[in-house]
This record gives sequence, C-alpha cells and structure tokens, in this order.
Amino acid sequence: MSGLAAAMGRVALLYGGHSAEREVSLKSGAAVLAALRSEGVDVTAIDCRQGAVEQLQAGGFDRAFIALHGPGGEDGSIQGLLDWLQIPYTGSGVMASSLGMDKVRCKQLWRGVGLPTAQFATLTADSDWAQCLAALGGAAMVKPAQEGSSIGMARVDSAAGLEAAWRAAVHYDGQVLAEALLPGPEYTVSIVGRQVLPAIHIEVAGSFYDYSAKYLSDTTQYHCPAAIPAPLAEQLSSLALAAFDAIGCRGWGRVDLMCDQRGAPQLLEVNTVPGMTDHSLVPMAAAAAGLNFSQLVMAILSTTLDGATGGGV
Repeated sequence: MSGLAAAMGRVALLYGGHSAEREVSLKSGAAVLAALRSEGVDVTAIDCRQGAVEQLQAGGFDRAFIALHGPGGEDGSIQGLLDWLQIPYTGSGVMASSLGMDKVRCKQLWRGVGLPTAQFATLTADSDWAQCLAALGGAAMVKPAQEGSSIGMARVDSAAGLEAAWRAAVHYDGQVLAEALLPGPEYTVSIVGRQVLPAIHIEVAGSFYDYSAKYLSDTTQYHCPAAIPAPLAEQLSSLALAAFDAIGCRGWGRVDLMCDQRGAPQLLEVNTVPGMTDHSLVPMAAAAAGLNFSQLVMAILSTTLDGATGGGV
C-alpha cells in the first residue's frame, strides 16, 4: 500500500441510488472501485438504493467518494447526510450541489453575477406555448430542471412540440426548463481541485448530445484538447472556473458550454458529480493533461484530505 493510499484510511464508495441515472452511476462506481483497489485503497462499495445510512454509520469510514448521479447524489441530499456523520467527501457541499442540480436557479445565479447563459423560461401547464417559443427565438431545448445525462431532454421548433416535450419532461421533474437553442459548437471543461483541464469539443451525429450520444453511440466525436484558437481556449477555461466558483463548488466538477450565433460561449450547466464511465469526459480531459484514470480518481479523493465536510457550500 502506498503512503497516499494509507492516508485515505477507510473509504466508502457511494454509487447506484434511486435516480433515473442509476445505470450510469453503477458504471461510474464500478470503474472508480476498480481504480481505488488498484491503488491499494481500503474501499467498500455501497449501493445507495437501500441501507446506505446504516452502512455509513457502522462502517467507521474516514472519507467517502461520491459516484451518485442525479437526485439523491448531486442535489445535496447525500452531502447533508455525510456532513451530519462528519465524514469528508468528494465534490461540492450541500448548497453548491443543490444549486448545481437545479438548472433554473443555477442559471438565475449566473445571470445575477453577470455570467453569460442562454435565454430561458420555466414551463408549466398554463404556459402559452406559442408565445414562449417565440420569446426563445423559435427553437428551444426542453429539460427537466433537476435531471442529468440528458434524460428527458428534447429539441423543439413548434408550439405543439414544446407542449409535448414539457409533458414528457415533467414526468422526471415537476420543474421544466426551456432554453433558447444555441447553434454550437459545444464544449465541456473539467475542473479537479483548482486545475482546469483541457476543453473538449463535442460533435454529435444527431440533433443534440442526448443520452444515446453520451453513453451508447460510437459516432459521437470528442476532440480533446479542442482544436480551437488559444484566446477561445482561455475564455472557456476562465468562464468555466468562474461558473464553478459562483455556485460555490469545490473538489471537482464539469462545466458545459455552447456557443451562440456570434461564437460567444454560453453556460449550460455545471455537473458536480460527473460521470466516470468509459464514455465519460472528465477522464478524457485528465488523460489529455497526463493523468491516467487511477491517478485521476486518487486526485479527486485527495481533495478530501483537508477534512472539509461541506462548510455551508
């Protein structure tokens, strides 16, 4: 066992859970578990679908690696439990996790501090579909406010399509967001500690970067580092870090961006527990920065060594 592995003590790996992203979380957890074991870390995997509280209370854990995606894992819930149990954990605290999970309030906060994000509206059963779509420029992306992995998302360009997309998305979350359609290109920027990793340019064969394009397709293209001019690369990095800090994030995360018709980057969302599967983007960016998967996992876990357990953010 290395000195770093010994310093980690007993580690709980939290994965699975109840959300619509359970299958992705299981894959992330399996990959992280294998990496931690390869590094000699004393790790116990806990599927948070049931019995997680009792296992965490009884396990004598020194820290936790959170690989839970979606509600329950990224919304501050598990973070609050770990704060109460005084177990340091990877990623952001309660407030930042909750804000990052809520796309509407996240965008409202970014706008409030002057960061660029596309025009948006919240949808309800009483929405004037035609008026709403016109205000967004005639085409929009519809998203559940508190889901990830593009679950429940749809691209629309008609009032009828907007209503149908709302009806589909509200199944996943009571609050639904419609965002003005951006022409692209699309980028994602990962952050580990205070290190901003190289931006990735995402190109998809379909109409948008949906669940299939993220996890199933072999036609989605990832350019890492993105072949872009240095000023744009610097702009993406600084904007991603500013967005990360505005929400109060810490530890690690990923910020997604897309360019408008003028080529100006617009913030889409922040992921406070990004995927760690073989199709995931943080490992890809880390590899471009010279970190293999195991090194990345250890770097993320090492952010818990200061003993922080949330601290209000």
